Amino acid sequence: MINPEVKNAFESFASVAAPYLHIVDEEHYEDALALVEELLEEVSDNPDDPKNTLIDMLSKSIGEYEDKDEALAKFEKKAHKGPADIAMLRLIIDQHQLTLSDFPEIGDKTLMSKILKGERNLTKQHIIALSNRFGISPGLFF
Repeated sequence: MINPEVKNAFESFASVAAPYLHIVDEEHYEDALALVEELLEEVSDNPDDPKNTLIDMLSKSIGEYEDKDEALAKFEKKAHKGPADIAMLRLIIDQHQLTLSDFPEIGDKTLMSKILKGERNLTKQHIIALSNRFGISPGLFF
C-alpha cells in the first residue's frame, strides 16, 4: 500500500508542475528553460540530488515541446544542416541576428558566403577567434 504522505506529496507536485511537465505554449516553454538553467546552477555533483530528477523531467518535456513546435524544428534542422563548422556558424548568425559582413575575424562577406556554401573552410584561426568572440568551445565547430 502506498504511503499516504508520499501520495499526497506527489499529487501536490504533479498539480503544480503540470504546465512544465506537459508544455503546450511558449510561456511555459520559456519558464521551463529558465527553471532548468536555475536548477543547473544549484544542483550538486551528487547524482542522487533530487534536482537531477527534476532536471531530467523538465528536459524531457522541453524536448517533446521542441519536437512539436514547427519553428523550433525548422531552426534545429537548419542548424544541423551540413558539416558541424558550417552548422555552428549558421547557428551563431541566427542567434545573434548577424549578417555576413559582421565577421571581421573571418574576412569579407564574399569569403563568408563561400564558407557557408562549402566552397571554403573555416581555418583554425577563424575557429579560435569565433570561440573567443562568442564565448563558446572550439569543439562545437567539429
